[in-house]
Formats: sequence, C-alpha cells, structure tokens
Amino acid sequence: EGTNTKPSNPRKIGVVLSGGQAPGGHNVIAGVFDALKKANLENQLFGFRGGPIGIVEGRLLEIDSKLIDAYRNTGGFDIIGSGRTKLGTAEQFEASLATCKSYGIDGIVIIGGDDSNTNAAVLAEWFKKRNSGINVIGCPKTIDGDLKNQYIETSFGFDTATKTYAELIGNIERDANSAKKYWHFIRLMGRSASHIALECALKTHPNICIISEEVRAKNMSLDQVIDLIAKTIVARASRKEDFGVVLIPEGLIEFIPEIGKLIAELNGLLAKEAEYFATIKTFEDAREWVNHELSKNSSYVFSSLPRKIQIQLLDDRDPHGNVQVSRIETEKLLIELLDARLAKMKLRGEYRGKFSAFAHFFGYEGRSAFPSNFDSNYCYGLGFSAYLLLSARLTGYIANIANLHLAVADWVPGGIPLTMMMNMEQRHGELKPVIRKALVELDGAPFKTFASNREKWALETCYEFPGPIQYYGDGRISEETTSTLNLEKDISEED
Repeated sequence: EGTNTKPSNPRKIGVVLSGGQAPGGHNVIAGVFDALKKANLENQLFGFRGGPIGIVEGRLLEIDSKLIDAYRNTGGFDIIGSGRTKLGTAEQFEASLATCKSYGIDGIVIIGGDDSNTNAAVLAEWFKKRNSGINVIGCPKTIDGDLKNQYIETSFGFDTATKTYAELIGNIERDANSAKKYWHFIRLMGRSASHIALECALKTHPNICIISEEVRAKNMSLDQVIDLIAKTIVARASRKEDFGVVLIPEGLIEFIPEIGKLIAELNGLLAKEAEYFATIKTFEDAREWVNHELSKNSSYVFSSLPRKIQIQLLDDRDPHGNVQVSRIETEKLLIELLDARLAKMKLRGEYRGKFSAFAHFFGYEGRSAFPSNFDSNYCYGLGFSAYLLLSARLTGYIANIANLHLAVADWVPGGIPLTMMMNMEQRHGELKPVIRKALVELDGAPFKTFASNREKWALETCYEFPGPIQYYGDGRISEETTSTLNLEKDISEED
C-alpha cells in the first residue's frame, strides 16, 4: 500500500500470445490489465491478434474491463489468438516499431515458450539499439515444462496439462484393469523433454514410462527400447496379466541416438537441398534419393523403419526447417515392432500371453483446459509482475515468481534477463541463439522417485486414479501443485 501523488504519464501496453496454447494465458493478460489500471486508470492495454505477426502487421484491439472479465480463469488463447511467427528480419522489426509508434505503445509483454521469449529478447535488443523507448518483457509459457531454470521454477500450463492427462491416463488404467486384456500405449506431448511423461507417471503409476533423457544417456537403440518393453509384457503375462499401460514422450524417437543422428542428418540435408527435394514427386523417389545421400549407418536405420514412419520423417518441416517430430506416431511404431518381436518369442516358447494393443495420443486435450487453481494464480501473478517490470523501465527480462511450492501469499515476484537462459541450437541448418530447454535431470528427485518405484509398477498393478482437477474443497488437493515441483523443492530445502 502507498500513496502516489504524482501519477506517471498514461502508458499504452501491448500483449502478445505466442506459440501453442497453455492453460492460464488469459489470466496473464488479466494480471497485466489489473496492474496497469492500478498504476493509472488512464493506462491502456492492447492485444496483438494472431501472435507476433500482429505486431508486424498492426493487428490489434483494445482490451477493456468488459472484455477481460469475460476471459478470467478460462483456458485457451482465444481472447486475441496466437501464432508462431519468428521475428528476425529488419523488415519485421521496422514494421513492429511503426505499429508501436502509430498507436503510442511503449511496452510489450510477450507470453510464450522458449522460441517466443527468444523473440522477446531479440525484439528488446533491437528496440533498445534504436532508442525507441519501447520495453519488452516475456512470460514463461509451455505445458512441456522445459522452460525453467534456477530462477523460473516452472512454466505455466504444466500443472493443468499434466493433471488433465493424468485424469485420462487413470481412466484408461481403470479400464485396462477391468478388461484385463489390452495394452495401452499413450504418447504424451513433450518433444524436447520428458517432464510431462514423468509427472504423469508419478501421478498414475503406469507399468512402463519411457524417459527420453535416460534413453539418450544410456545410448539405447530402438531395438533395446523394444526389448525393455517386451520383457515387462512377458513378465506380466507370466502373472496372467495380459494388460498394461505404457507412457511415451512425444520426442522419444529423437532421443534414441541412432534415430536422433538420422533426424539431424535429414534436417541438414533437406535444409541444404530444399529446392531440389521439392521437385521430387513420389515418396519412392524421395526415399531412394535420401538413402543415397545419407551416411551408411543412417541409411540403414532409415531403411529399417516402417514405411509410414519413413513418410512422416520426410513430411512437411516445422517453422525451423526441422522434422516435425510431433507428427511421428511413435506409439504405433512401438506397437508394430513389439507385435513382431512377441510373435517370434512365442514361436520360441518364450512368451505365452496374448498381445493386443491400442494407441493413444494425449496432446490438445490439455492445452486449453480450464486452468487449475495453481495456474490461475501463477499466471495472474506473472502478468502483474510483467507490468511491474515495465513500470521500472526494464527491457529484455522475463517475469518470474519464486516460492511456488508455498502458499500464494508467500510467493515472490521478480524478473531475470532473458539472455541468461540462451544457448546455440541448429535452426534452418545454422546455429542460432535460443532459450535453453530444461531436460529431465536423471540425478534429480522427480526421476529418482520414479526410478525407485518403476520395477514394482511394472510387475504389479499399482495404478492411481487422480480424477478431474479439483477447484474447491481440501486445499491439499485443490491448491496442490505438481509432484515434480514439490520433489524438487524438498531436495533444495534439505540441501
């Protein structure tokens, strides 16, 4: 509380929703709106439509109290829409500056993941060099949970998404335990890290959960991954339990070293020869050309994959020119290879069960859900903090909240420079500075907790059924955050 006898000049702030949806985005905007109105009732908030392209093309609308009140505590990004435009050219920067000057905007909040906050850092730097007086602040968004570090404890949306997926997984586990005759292979979002799969495993206790980072660390081949799953299927069959649940991270295939190398070669090859590759008319011709251009080992790996997976590897590229790993149906690949492996084991008398499998992909179900109490509060706090950073005339920072494992009243708002989180990654065949992604730490408390239980979960049916997100009632349930964050904080406090 305080008294402001000299209110600042009215400010106009723009807000951008960037990248994939995550529960709570609307509350970030609500936090920004409430903060700027508390600072000065004459302040105005504008939303750029369709993501970063809205800044470039001047697509915006004013967000007033009536509009924001209709979207508080709701999922999705539909208040202004989102987009994945990469800001990087002089023309885009000039157009963005022109838009801001035209509407008198002197501050921008970019709500997004690692790529989006890289946009924020680059835009902030460019505006600063031009002495534009326009400040840029980012907010950490991604359900994947891979935008975090020693200052950012978690990205918003992760709590809600994993609770949503855990409910669905629990439903399937209960069905599997009822029917007792199906194996369910569930691919979960999370291309660059396995945080979602790990958190869902901690919540639901599946028979198998593959952690991509462990696969890479152990240099496991695809054949070894299949062998690992097959052994559990055979062991459960010996207990008369021909059913189970397998969780698979979306990006697993890229973490298997032999396939990761293949994908890296394909990314480089198709970036370099993009024009020629576009002239190839049939898949058969494309496959023949690719096999000729790849190294011997990668050509062998590519040829050994099912035709459908080969097609997906050569399909349309993502905005960075890379293989769209999210479109590769890894769960179906594993089922197909396991079917063949178990059939051979049955012929040798090593397997006496019956393997019948279903494939699932849980992705979009969790991206626009009603945010949990945790994400609702967290997002509102991030938005409020973002405006405080703007009011301090800081730029190139990302808003953060500390002490998230404690009660909301004990949370601590702040901000850190975006450049502290950057490293070099390959984009369109070239190394570019981007926000560093946080991987699952194999020596961290969440993975160690999972690893200490997985042998029991593999053989015994120990399923947990979290049920739907709770918004009211016992605070130990309705206000609880992720197992991941709680386990990480328990360790840090002991240290």
